[in-house]
Amino acid sequence: MRSVTYSMGVSLDGYIVGPDGGFNWTDPDAEVFRFWIDEIREVGVHLLGRRLYETMLYWETADQDPSLDDSMLEWAALWNPLPKVVFSTTLSAVRGNARLLSGGLAEEIERLRAEPGEGDIAIGGATLAAEAAAAGLIDEYRAVVHPVLVGGGIPFFPRHERQVDLELVETRTFGSGVVYLRHRVTR
Repeated sequence: MRSVTYSMGVSLDGYIVGPDGGFNWTDPDAEVFRFWIDEIREVGVHLLGRRLYETMLYWETADQDPSLDDSMLEWAALWNPLPKVVFSTTLSAVRGNARLLSGGLAEEIERLRAEPGEGDIAIGGATLAAEAAAAGLIDEYRAVVHPVLVGGGIPFFPRHERQVDLELVETRTFGSGVVYLRHRVTR
């Protein structure tokens, strides 16, 4: 069965976006960007909330930018054909290899798990991940922790009143001080 993974950049104090809505502190250096490229190779379908989808729209046409380096072109070549499901009640259409749903996250995950396919089911966006976590649908949490305290904003981890036991399965420290933590949910 395909795993559901939640992976994003996060501040040391646990936020994916700071109190001002910014996340420029997550801009990856070459080593971290190579890590993200390798991570996306393992994804079979990506589930996104509206805000993350709108942020990632840049990549739909980025390959036409002559100033992009080879690694950015490689990312665009992997990201653009990747099937995506965008969950939004405010968007009326999506572009690229994406389809739009207004609800039914648990049903969509179960449908994707049941159909044949390779690669993980990745979730991006804290709100969407919180809904999946509340339903017990996340198999792995993958935090790319940046050495910064932002003091508030949108938290990486969902806030619900139940314990979730985790097993540490991988760590990696980058030259920039960024630390990758991969935890599997124990069931």
